[in-house]
Amino acid sequence: MKISILAAGKLKEKYLSEGIKEYLKRMTPYAKLDITEVPDEPWPENASPAIEDQVRQREAERLMKKLRPGTFLIVLDPRGKMYSSEEMADKLQELALNGRSDVTFIIGGSVGLAPSVVERADLLLSISKLIFPHQLMRLLLMEQIYRWFKILKNEPYHK
Repeated sequence: MKISILAAGKLKEKYLSEGIKEYLKRMTPYAKLDITEVPDEPWPENASPAIEDQVRQREAERLMKKLRPGTFLIVLDPRGKMYSSEEMADKLQELALNGRSDVTFIIGGSVGLAPSVVERADLLLSISKLIFPHQLMRLLLMEQIYRWFKILKNEPYHK
């Protein structure tokens, strides 16, 4: 499988970068995985809803330009469906068996995603009912992707 993560904003924290590097290394036997960052849009801390909409739209344009045609798009969104790790592993296997082995995950920026990105999704996925910083979400997603492949291979990591 080819799995991509598209994310708004550059990862700044070293501990998160190190964790992501570790999971990229661990994923090598299972799938080709890459992460693409697009610049996040600067915005004032107490921005109006109209400014936040503009920020989301600009980030959406950058993200959608990086999207490969034909990829199965999974958008991380707190309003999405929650799956167990085993259910998500099964979903990836189902996609692969149906010839959909190119999968892209999108993680929005600080103010979330524009409706145009959410509408384009083939699947809206919620990792948790809790809200996490978008940069931490990259590491959480990487860990889950690795876990899903370990489950599919019936290897002991997930136990």
